[in-house]
Amino acid sequence: MSLSEQVRDGIAREMAKYPKKRGALLPALHLAQAELGHISVETAKELAEVFEIRPIDVMEVVSFYNMFYDRPQGRHHVYVCTNLPCSLRGARTLMRGIEARLGIEAGETTADGRITLGHEECLGACAYAPMLRVGGTYHEDLDLEKAMQILDGLE
Repeated sequence: MSLSEQVRDGIAREMAKYPKKRGALLPALHLAQAELGHISVETAKELAEVFEIRPIDVMEVVSFYNMFYDRPQGRHHVYVCTNLPCSLRGARTLMRGIEARLGIEAGETTADGRITLGHEECLGACAYAPMLRVGGTYHEDLDLEKAMQILDGLE
């Protein structure tokens, strides 16, 4: 059992808000991930039992939304915007440079668990491309040197 009683109680409170249990699956995933850091296959099995659904039904939701993770994550999530306007202004080159400097590819986590790197389709600041998001903070008009200063400053 990986879910604490506190999380199980929170899930029960969420389920009481919906006419059908399954309506509380998203809040339950948020609660589980906040406690465990990601939704493993084992956690999906536990949630499936609670919701009386199949584990694959849980994992389909996890894999659909980019706010849920199916593997351990770094302390910081760093996303480079790679949509067309950002790419035209160097985002893909920026991404390759960050990957090379961190020694990982998008979708991976640094060996020290500090950074999980990813790409996002749009961060909504095309005029200030290329840009990246660290957690909830946006950094615009970047080159590799500026981006690495930001990333080097992360604990």
